[in-house]
Amino acid sequence: MELTNSKDIRELLGRHGFRFSKSMGQNFLTAAWVPERIADSALLDENTGVLEVGPGIGCLTEQLSRRAGKVLAVELDKALKPVLAETLRDCGNVELIFGDVLKQDLRALCAGHFGGLRPVVCANLPYNVTSPLLTAFIEAGCFESITVMIQREVARRICASPGSGDYGAFGLFVQWHMETELLFDVPPSCFVPQPKVTSSVIRLRRRENPPVPVNNEALLFRIIRAAFNQRRKTLVNALSSGLGLDKAAVEQCLEKCGFDTKIRGESLDIGRFAKIADEIGNMRGCDL
Repeated sequence: MELTNSKDIRELLGRHGFRFSKSMGQNFLTAAWVPERIADSALLDENTGVLEVGPGIGCLTEQLSRRAGKVLAVELDKALKPVLAETLRDCGNVELIFGDVLKQDLRALCAGHFGGLRPVVCANLPYNVTSPLLTAFIEAGCFESITVMIQREVARRICASPGSGDYGAFGLFVQWHMETELLFDVPPSCFVPQPKVTSSVIRLRRRENPPVPVNNEALLFRIIRAAFNQRRKTLVNALSSGLGLDKAAVEQCLEKCGFDTKIRGESLDIGRFAKIADEIGNMRGCDL
């Protein structure tokens, strides 16, 4: 049985009476090169423990099993239990957990299941929970890398540079913690049922240190969120309204940093945001 063969997939799912769930964003791969290339991109070896979220029928899980020391696959849909029991019966280094990964203590999960293995994430993520999942993986602080297939639009935002329309607060959050790399696209024709959008595979590697120093990381991201919540406004207007700061004080801050007071947040890289955050943090009477 080939787990990316459309005929085999239909027969497999029919045997177990499985029906696709739109609410869970289920789309199964029908092109063998995709899970193979994703697994290769994760740079795995026998010393790696892989967390996979949403294994589906197990086509990527099978490829990860061949390359890694252990695979821990977390699946929300319990209707896939008999399917995965069949498709992964020969994968002795795969462990399945059924439940919501967002309700798990990820650091404890890795410590309990991977032992001394190097933890990474590799998965085909459901589109509807991509941002919460990536946030959880990053904030867990235990994954060396995160290699995932996600919606192309989201992938572009994560990897975007200043000045582009895709550039925003979530991408800056990811880039603060991880080095980002856009690897390749996967067209809708590679799935059943076919999604309405193209997917992309990205690889994130944890930074040993932030890309630039900053005095107050929490303040930095409050400023970034305020800037992009009203991205069409100048930074002065966005910060004064979004953070409740005096407009003249924000203008003075930007001038001290050597920036035009008419700039917008979408034109600033993370280093410039950090410079502004430090200057605002030093403002007299600022209690942000």
